Parts: sequence; structure tokens; C-alpha cells
Amino acid sequence: MDELVGFLDGPRARGAFLLRLLMTPPWSIRVEDDSPLSVIAVVRGHAWVGRDDGEAVRIGPGDIALVRGPEPYVFADDVATPPQVVVHSGQRCTTLRGEDLSQTMGLGVRTWGNDAEGASVVLIGVYEQTSALGGRLVDALPAQVVVPGGACGERLVELLAEEIAHDQPGQETVLDRLLDLLLVGALRDWFARPDAEAPAWYQAYADPVVGQALRLLQNNPAEPWTVASLATELGVSRAALARRFSDQVGEPPMAFLTSWRLALAADLLREPGATIGAVAREVGYGSAFALSTAFKRVRGTTPTAHRQAVRAAAG
Repeated sequence: MDELVGFLDGPRARGAFLLRLLMTPPWSIRVEDDSPLSVIAVVRGHAWVGRDDGEAVRIGPGDIALVRGPEPYVFADDVATPPQVVVHSGQRCTTLRGEDLSQTMGLGVRTWGNDAEGASVVLIGVYEQTSALGGRLVDALPAQVVVPGGACGERLVELLAEEIAHDQPGQETVLDRLLDLLLVGALRDWFARPDAEAPAWYQAYADPVVGQALRLLQNNPAEPWTVASLATELGVSRAALARRFSDQVGEPPMAFLTSWRLALAADLLREPGATIGAVAREVGYGSAFALSTAFKRVRGTTPTAHRQAVRAAAG
């Protein structure tokens, strides 16, 4: 499992919110839904995307915008168009005065807007929850990212636009997979850009030694790893691995492993029926007490309190 897989585990299990917008100018929508990440793609026409604390950017057909929450943002036909619609938590849409618009602007299955023949067709996918592992990825993103349309991205946008209005058995799963593919492609393209300032741990995957070390730690967290055993597995010296790993990732191997284990534990504790003892063994701690102690020290709360908070938020 790597960071992208960890991020997608949460939405893949619970479903992401998807909507096709058909809009004719003037239009402007302010999003205040508190979601951690939104994916916006233009099928036809264009849209401007901007936040209260930054400049707006224009996206056209095939372009993909990633907007990190929970801060509000606006997307519109023009930066000068004042917001007419507010999207609240739970994807509830109202006028600025609070009047409900779910029925008056509904245009069919997962389709919404002010004109069935809208000049602009915009797709929006909202990841309403992320996993603890995925928090590392979201935190590494700028407030908003625009990935220019490419051949692969444009095809995925077109396919998602085609599928989004269908209402067939298993359709939510199909849409989740398409949105995940679109997101992963956009993230890869963004982090590959020289000006993207990809996080150190992401860049380190390309290193032949450190990249393999990361994969061993992430895929086998229950192993009783030490720097020495990891170095032996990789065929390098302990000192060389420790120095190279710290230089590439920004923290020592065992510090990275601790944060990975606890983030994985935080996600596993969300699953129905999971016990602290079973989770502890799965992520490399010898007992529930050992996990609880480390969890409290690093994450500032107990596993039990974390599980209760996650369930309350989901409920």
C-alpha cells in the first residue's frame, strides 16, 4: 500500500459524491461543504475556480482542478459574477437567503443546473471523508491545483460525464472507480511537474534504495523492523540506509514507520467489529496497551476516543 492507495481507501469504501452541472451564464456557486477534497472537471465551456484567500484560475474542457478543503471556494462562469447558490455540508444547495434549490434546479439523475442545454458542463466529485493515511497526501497539496487536460485525462472526463447520469445496478461503484482514476492521474501529473514541490516521501519512491525501503515498511507494517533488519533486507549498510532515508524522506526510517503504523491503525479502527488488540497486532504492536500508548503520544487521543469521534462524524 502506498500513499495514493491509502488516500483512496476511505472514499472507495464509502462512495464519493458526484454531480453533473449544466449551466448557462451568469452563474456562480459558493461551496461551503467542509469536504477535504473536491475534483472539478470541465466537459464543455469553461469555469473559474477560486478561494477567498487566493486568485481564481480558469479551466476549460479536459482540465481538472483539485481544491483542498475545508475552506470555502467558488466556481463560476466569470470572476465578476457574484455567488447565487451556496452548497452546504451534506451537499445541500440553497440560495443566499437559505431557500432550498434541490428540486427547482434538479435536471435528472446526478444532474443539476439552471439550463438543460447549458453552455457549460462541469463535473464535480467530492471526497467527503479521507482516511488517516490519505491525510498525508491531502496535506501535501496546495490549496488548489489545476492539471491541464491531456489525452488520458480528457478521455476519463468524457467517460465520467457519460456514466454519471446513468442509474443502473452497481453504478455508484463504477463512478467511484472512474473518479479515483481521474484523481490518481491528476495527482501523478501534478507531482511530476518541476514546480509542484512534491513532498519528500513522494519523490523518495524513485530512489532505488529508499523507494524499496518505503514499500517494505508500508506493505509489511507488522514486521518487527529495525534499521539493521531493513538494511539487511536491502543489501546495504545500516548507516548508509539511515543517512540516505533521512536525506530523502526528511525523517529516520523508524519515525516514518511509527507514523505509518499509527495512521494505518486509525483507519483500521473505523471498521465495524475491529478491536484495539487485533488492530495492534496488524500494525506491529505487541498489545492493545502498547498501541494505545503510542497512539496517545503521537496523535493526542486514545484509540477508543478516535473511533468514537469518527463514528459520530460519519453518523
